[in-house]
Amino acid sequence: MKTVNWPSLQVLPDAATDAVVASGLLPELAHGFGGPFHFLLPDAFTANLRALQDTLAAAGVDGFVYYAKKANKAAAFVEAAAENGAGIDVASVAELREALGHGVRGEHLVVTGPAKDAALLRLAVAHSALIAVDALDELDAVITIALSGQVRPARVLLRALPSIQPHSRFGMTDEELATALDRCVQVGEALRVEGFSFHLSGYALQPRADLAARLVELCLEARVNGLEASRISIGGGLPISYTDADSWHAFLETQRPVHYHAGKTFRTGDFYPYHSPASGQTALAALLQTQPEDSQGTLAQVLKDAGVELLLEPGRALLDQAGATVFTVQGVKDRDDYQLLTVNGTSLSLSEQWFNSEYLPDPLLISQDPAAPTGVFPASVGAATCLESDMLTWRKIAFPRRPCAGDLLLYPNAAGYQMDSNESPFHDLSLPPKVVIDHTDRPRPRWRLDRHFT
Repeated sequence: MKTVNWPSLQVLPDAATDAVVASGLLPELAHGFGGPFHFLLPDAFTANLRALQDTLAAAGVDGFVYYAKKANKAAAFVEAAAENGAGIDVASVAELREALGHGVRGEHLVVTGPAKDAALLRLAVAHSALIAVDALDELDAVITIALSGQVRPARVLLRALPSIQPHSRFGMTDEELATALDRCVQVGEALRVEGFSFHLSGYALQPRADLAARLVELCLEARVNGLEASRISIGGGLPISYTDADSWHAFLETQRPVHYHAGKTFRTGDFYPYHSPASGQTALAALLQTQPEDSQGTLAQVLKDAGVELLLEPGRALLDQAGATVFTVQGVKDRDDYQLLTVNGTSLSLSEQWFNSEYLPDPLLISQDPAAPTGVFPASVGAATCLESDMLTWRKIAFPRRPCAGDLLLYPNAAGYQMDSNESPFHDLSLPPKVVIDHTDRPRPRWRLDRHFT
């Protein structure tokens, strides 16, 4: 093969994942399921959750964490949230039922998403869930339910349209918010306005701090009219780091179309930022120490001075290192300077393709042939479908052993959005099952199937 400097993106080390690989369990699971599967590490979820909770406490900020369930359908993470004092962010009847069924109290649910249907709103009000109201007609629907003889008041946040993203389809304009507040005052005790929220794309901290401070101002103004207005939700948007800074920047500088099957090109701006200077709890700490525009102190101080509770709805940040996806190599084709692997699954189980992008962390080759040659063996990874575009990894990964049929490919740190956001039983292929690894500190990890209802 030609000598080529193949770009690589190694993930940060994770002892729990390494322990699962070292245990020898994965080949047995691959044989038992006869197809791709995901394994979940709920202990990592719990550790991430506690780190966010500890960060809020260290800053002296009253706060509450809702897990954004859309990031992964698994029940194991809902159960971990319920056991560790967190709530769940849901946007459908099925998600709400799942959360309740796995131990989350109704008052620890926040219902988000645009144009919620009537059944979802009725369930939310009946179970005292907090509703992020996205539009005036939705507010009218909530008011109608609240006035229909409900024992408990309907709990709402009013979602503001971010001024820096005026074309967002989420939230109400200043004029609409003023109208909404007037209607809420008129309704009286049947409706409890607990505060305001926003949906902001991107990961920059300063815009999020600026908008959070604006919501605090809205709370203070709403209190003048007798409304509770004691909480704001800033959504998710806490980045995580899959790799270190040097590896990420070196990858971006090195990668070229020649490094991808068929000369595939991606806009680097469409890649997820696989390294962030501040991630997870450090990103939250940095956000709380950010000084909002036109404020005299940090965001933490703004919140404390106003007596406003901060609500968070992270998904990816709670799922960092909480699972991986495993495929079996079914076939190998040799090309001029690389191989084309076909695995027993589809790219729909790596949902970055949904965003016209690619999941960039290098997959781990778990060789099943002790005699396989070692060296540098570049290979791209295709799916077991009839679609030319169905590639799990367009990039030619420089594997340290020659891949062979029967080998396993492990895609690391895939719990956040990758596993199931875009899954489909295309070709009548079964959806990959989720295996929960309860204890990675045992000589032989214990596992069970996830208890997701639907």
